[in-house]
Amino acid sequence: MLYRTKGVCSQSIEFELVDGKIHNAQFQGGCSGNTQGVCSLVEGMDAKEAIRRMSGIRCGRKPTSCPDQFARAIEAALEQA
Repeated sequence: MLYRTKGVCSQSIEFELVDGKIHNAQFQGGCSGNTQGVCSLVEGMDAKEAIRRMSGIRCGRKPTSCPDQFARAIEAALEQA
């Protein structure tokens, strides 16, 4: 799935959901070390658990963050499934 982010430095997130687990996640743009770390941490994680852990995280004064956007992307993917 390709998800276009809103309100953060990254432009998009691409990932796969296989049997409810997250695989091959990649951010386009954003803080490279942080986004690589997020992708590494969620590899193979249950989608609902990832949403629980990342939803609502803020970046400074912004009302969202790259992890929060990833949670939204996963929610959207689950709705499409």
